[in-house]
Amino acid sequence: MPTTKKTNTEIISHAFEKLMCQIGHPVEFELPDYFIKSRPTPYTFIKRNIYLTKRIKKRLEDDGIFCSCTASPGSSGVCDRDCHCGMLLSSCSSGCKCGDSCLNKPFQHRPVKKMKLVKTEKCGSGIVADEDIKRGEFVIEYVGEVIDDKTCEERLWKMKHRGETNFYLCEINRDMVIDATYKGNKSRYINHSCCPNTEMQKWIIDGETRIGIFATRDIKKGEHLTYDYQFVQFGADQDCHCGAIGCRRKLGVKPSKPKISSDATLKFVACQIYQNGGLHTGSSRSAQNRVCSQCCIGKVIRLSRPPESFFGIIRRFDKYSRQHTIMFEDGTVDFLDMSKEIWEVATF
Repeated sequence: MPTTKKTNTEIISHAFEKLMCQIGHPVEFELPDYFIKSRPTPYTFIKRNIYLTKRIKKRLEDDGIFCSCTASPGSSGVCDRDCHCGMLLSSCSSGCKCGDSCLNKPFQHRPVKKMKLVKTEKCGSGIVADEDIKRGEFVIEYVGEVIDDKTCEERLWKMKHRGETNFYLCEINRDMVIDATYKGNKSRYINHSCCPNTEMQKWIIDGETRIGIFATRDIKKGEHLTYDYQFVQFGADQDCHCGAIGCRRKLGVKPSKPKISSDATLKFVACQIYQNGGLHTGSSRSAQNRVCSQCCIGKVIRLSRPPESFFGIIRRFDKYSRQHTIMFEDGTVDFLDMSKEIWEVATF
C-alpha cells in the first residue's frame, strides 16, 4: 500500500512536537531591542479631514463672522491680529471685502510652515521646523479621520490589545474626535512637551470646527516642534522625556489650570453660596438682562445646560459677532451667543 503524502500542517506539527521535546520545559526570553524598537506607524497622507461620522451641516450664519476690516492703500495684508473674526477664532467668510489681502483665510488657503520628519533619541519620530516661525503664526492643521465617541472607544481598545502605545487622537467636541492613526499629515508626529512652542486651537472654518496648530513663541529653524498633549490616560502610565524645566514626568498628569485673577476667584467662591440659596440671580429672559448682555463685563453668570450648570465670568462682548467671551471656573474660555443660551446673572 503506497505511503500517504504528509500535508504541510502535519509536517509543521511534527517539527513543533519534536522541538518541544528537546526544550523540555518552557523558557522565558526577550526579543532583541532592534526587533521591538518603535517605528513610525504607517499612514496615508491627506490634506483635509475625512468624515466617518455624520457631518454637521453648514449653516449660513456660520459662514464666518462679518469682517469690519478695510484694506488701506499700500498695505500688504489685512485681517491680522486686530480682526474681529480672528479674535473669535473664526476664519473670514467668502464675503470678506479684503480680497487677496486677507490674512485670516481658511486653513486650506494658508501656507503650511516648512518642517521635516526626524528621529529622536527617546521619543521616536519627531518634527523640526525647516524655517523660522514667528509667534502667533499658523503652522499646520491637524487632520485625520473624524469619528464619533463609539468608534473612538472601539479603536482604543483594539490598539490596547495590540500593545500599541502611540495615540493620534484629538477631540473636536463631545462626540467628535480626529483620529490621525491611519490617515493624517506631518502634524501627527509633533511630540509632546510640558513647555511647548506650539498649541492647538479650535477654529470655525466655513461653519466647521477644525484644529489649527499655532506658534506660541518665536521658533528657530531646526528647533523641534512640540505641543502639550494634555494626555488622557488609557492603560499604563507613559513616561515623559521632553526634558523641559518643570516636566511633569508622566503624560497622564494634567497640566495646572490657567490662573484666574484674585477678584474672579472671590466671585467664584461667592457663587458657591448659590447652591444654598444665598445668591440672587436674574433671568436671561428679562428685559434688564437683555440690556445687560452688552454691558455686564465682569459679571458672574450661571449657565444652564441640563442636567449640568456652570459658573463663569463675562470678559468681553463683540458687537460685530454679538458673542460674549466667557471664562469658566476651571479657567477655560469659550465664545457664546448668549441669546441662544439659558443663563442668569448672579448679584451679591
